[in-house]
Amino acid sequence: MEQSAKNNEPLGLTSAMVTERLKKDGYNELPRPDQRGFFRILFEVLRQPMFALLIGGGIVYLLMGDRMEAIMLLLFACLSVTITIVQESRSEKVLEALRNLASPRALVVRDGKRILIAGREVVRDDFIVISEGDRVAADATLFWSHDLLLDESLLTGESVPVRKLAQELERKSVVPSPGGEDLPFIFAGTLVVRGTGHAIVHATGIRSEMGKIGRALGSIETEQPHLQRQIHSFVKVFAIIGALLGGAIVILFGLLRGSWLEATLGGIALGMSLLPEEFPLVMAVFMAMGAWRISQARVLTRRASAIETLGSTTVLCTDKTGTLTENKMTVVALVNGGARWDQDGTTPVPNELRSTLQAALLACPHIPTDPMDIAVHKLADQHLGADKTSVANLKLIRAYGLRPDLFAVANILSNEDDENGTAYAKGALEAIAELCQLSADRLDSIREQMDELGLDGVRVLGIAKATVNNVQQQENLPETPRGLSFDYVGLIGFADPIRSNVPAAVAECRSAGIRVVMITGDYPTTARAIGLQAGLDGANVLAGDDIETMTDEQLAEQVKSTSIFARIQPNQKLRIVQSLKANGEVVAMTGDGVNDAPAIKAAHIGIAMGGRGTDVAREASAIVLLDDDFGSIVKTIRLGRRIYDNLRKAIEYIVAVHIPVAGLALLPLLLGLPLILTPIHIAFLEMVIDPACSVVFEAEKEEDDVMQRPPRDPASPLLQNKRIVWGVLQGLIVLVLLAGIFITAARLGMPEPDLRALVFTSLVFMNMGLILVNRSFKASLISAILRPNLSLWILLSGVTALLATAVFWPPAQKLFHFGQLHWDDLGVCAIAGFFSLLLLEAIKSLWFRVDRKTGKAIANS
Repeated sequence: MEQSAKNNEPLGLTSAMVTERLKKDGYNELPRPDQRGFFRILFEVLRQPMFALLIGGGIVYLLMGDRMEAIMLLLFACLSVTITIVQESRSEKVLEALRNLASPRALVVRDGKRILIAGREVVRDDFIVISEGDRVAADATLFWSHDLLLDESLLTGESVPVRKLAQELERKSVVPSPGGEDLPFIFAGTLVVRGTGHAIVHATGIRSEMGKIGRALGSIETEQPHLQRQIHSFVKVFAIIGALLGGAIVILFGLLRGSWLEATLGGIALGMSLLPEEFPLVMAVFMAMGAWRISQARVLTRRASAIETLGSTTVLCTDKTGTLTENKMTVVALVNGGARWDQDGTTPVPNELRSTLQAALLACPHIPTDPMDIAVHKLADQHLGADKTSVANLKLIRAYGLRPDLFAVANILSNEDDENGTAYAKGALEAIAELCQLSADRLDSIREQMDELGLDGVRVLGIAKATVNNVQQQENLPETPRGLSFDYVGLIGFADPIRSNVPAAVAECRSAGIRVVMITGDYPTTARAIGLQAGLDGANVLAGDDIETMTDEQLAEQVKSTSIFARIQPNQKLRIVQSLKANGEVVAMTGDGVNDAPAIKAAHIGIAMGGRGTDVAREASAIVLLDDDFGSIVKTIRLGRRIYDNLRKAIEYIVAVHIPVAGLALLPLLLGLPLILTPIHIAFLEMVIDPACSVVFEAEKEEDDVMQRPPRDPASPLLQNKRIVWGVLQGLIVLVLLAGIFITAARLGMPEPDLRALVFTSLVFMNMGLILVNRSFKASLISAILRPNLSLWILLSGVTALLATAVFWPPAQKLFHFGQLHWDDLGVCAIAGFFSLLLLEAIKSLWFRVDRKTGKAIANS
């Protein structure tokens, strides 16, 4: 294999080779049997009650001899099906894009460069790099590994991780199969528990071991289960009511008037008017489009249930490095004894500290990936010169990784022919002090130097080195660095500047009633400095050692007033989350490591890092930050509140609009007046209602106070009593106005076709008013109209054009059984619609009035 001259790393495949393999083998993904294609969506739509009612109405029209009405009703049925299929397919495409984002990623070498790609783009013969916490993207053969352990339980059922050893590329091996120690094969879907490795892919997609098992990897939930239950039970109740009332109307109308076909039309019209069939469609569209909108803010929603929970979040737990800060580490200080060097861009590292920098360099990997390791290499390039070149030729004998019980890493290095070598370690001061067996006085003196740096937000690591005998006999080397006699050689300080948007984002969280808590592994002094810069309450800082001595009850009490946690271990993160939850908080938790996964999963909303996070952390999460930016979390909370608000608006509108439609279907039967609404009229209205509630409201801009409200009570249902009452009240007001127009015009002797045109036009105008009223909870009518929403104006323009066609075009008049609508009649309709809009707007301003003492909107919860 062709090698890179820089670091002896393979150059990998070229872009042309990748294209060729993709054409031959396809993408590295498994078939998704649960994917909803066109015909499956079509079948589900045809099973809907509304479709059956439309078909039933068309058949009745045919039996009555009204062929044109029957054809139009069937066309409406087809149009309804088409709209639903388009919207559902759009949702499926959005979800498919999200699934692709959610798939495991892979670090590969192509054209001599390391790049991070989606797992589905990995091809045969790709050079892949794996490290702790990654999920392997494809079956591959190792040719280099270090301390590598993999969890293959997904394939073998064995929960104990297995050790992997590399083989030479030229050597032929046995047939790859999961399980077994010291084999060079790694498999798609398995997790890297420890260590690192380089491998060449030998199987992708359905040719991998995962593909042979046929295990699906889809993880996006399209809807929230409990919301589904609420919506479906609501639809079921109204469907039963509609069926019972429709049947009763058919019997009574048939017996009293003797026209059973007309009675059937009346019953079908009433059933259609009472069936809120928009609810399931609205839920599907809002959840899918909501996840898509959030993804536009560089945030991936892996579980749609997070969209609702976002609006309830009361505590946001965040990491420091890379989330609050830029994760661009720079070495800013070196200290050893009385010597100190501070980075100013011009002053070279003094001779007495060059050994400290060199020891720090040799404790880093030869090819750095960690931001601090990269910073050390960069500083060494600038200040060590030829010394860095000479140490680069040392042979790595053994490397000790970071472990939960020892926050330090170490490398044992030696010349090729030298029997002895040197170990270099860097890590937390406590760990280095333990390795060096420092006295209490010496440790206190070093801590003072560390605290001085920490006051400026500098992250400090200790450096040590030890002489190691007989390094070529690896079996004699200790299992941990504790078996070596280290000497302390100094401190190295790193600075990671806070992101510029963090203070404003923290302030926005505070105004929204969300407490921001920072949980970091850094030293308390450094954590406090960064926390204060971010705008957190730095009065109390709780360290991990203190947490270890606390009971769960004591910790639950402490977390009420603590916003900065320092020197925290992964198991302590889990305890903090559980304590916050025990206090009744709704917790969002960020994390990036394998050991963060329990805390992420335990939180109400788990948030993983997309850039530096591990695959196992992402799989335990509900949300993934693709750019690791704290500001993105706040944007997501804002979007989550907006989506939930708009979903409520759509629900209220659906409830409101169905009441006058049902009332006009029932009223003529009760009063012995001519039928106003038949299935063809209700089908026309559905063409307005469906896109209004599923497209117009979904695209609505957020309320002005969306981030000034306290978090929503998580126990509150979507369909709250106050909201349902508001929707019913709107519908009743519109129904009363329409009934007044209907009864008055009927008593004045208006012909039935003219009467139908008058009432139907008034209903459409008032429906437009309902859409405008429900666009905002509290904004004035003028400001709501001025709010940008292109979908709204397209809808209203289209409805106006269709209504004008139906009312004034003779063929359409005949189809809808409309008479001549004179200009004075049209004026009555317009005045009635405008009056209903003003009346509803006035009532809304009282209904959602603001309590001046609390600042909370009444009836807004």
